[in-house]
Amino acid sequence: MKKVLIIGASGSLGQALTKQLLNNDDYQLTLFSRSATQLNIDASNVKLVDGNASNPNDLDSVLQGQDAVFVALSGNLPKMATTITNAMNKEHVSRIIFISSMGIYNEIPESVGASGNLAHNPFLQQYRDAADIVEQSGLNYTIIRPGWFDNGSTNYEVTGRNEPFGGHDVSRAAIADLVTKLINDDHLYSKTSVGINRP
Repeated sequence: MKKVLIIGASGSLGQALTKQLLNNDDYQLTLFSRSATQLNIDASNVKLVDGNASNPNDLDSVLQGQDAVFVALSGNLPKMATTITNAMNKEHVSRIIFISSMGIYNEIPESVGASGNLAHNPFLQQYRDAADIVEQSGLNYTIIRPGWFDNGSTNYEVTGRNEPFGGHDVSRAAIADLVTKLINDDHLYSKTSVGINRP
């Protein structure tokens, strides 16, 4: 049984991944967010934990024994990335799947909308800084750079770090499908950053 910690479980991506994994007895889920205990989930393989991703003490208790950590957060991402990766190293938990954003490497071509690149959108700097922190952590990381997410078609394609981004949008369910594959295979897209979009 894989033990999976979902940090940001109350967010739309955290909930999509929970839905994907919930009815499979192969997973033991720990759902962590500021308001996790308000989630309407009652299952034997789920534990709900309220906590702050910027607080090392909150993270230490939920990280012990986890096989994989999924992170989808908003706010002070560099601070949270630092706290999470430090806590993971402390607890000897290696696998992290971290949601960032398309455009942090200026990889969006004109055909998709180059105005969404970091060069034109300073707001993305925190996403780039957080990704850099995860890359330098020494952990077995995969950084996912999704397009704008919606609830549309679940078709998707994956692009490499140095490849042009393929499209503007992607569904939450598609992201959850990719994350599930990453949870199941520690070597898939290990120590790299990938884009995901609807073709």
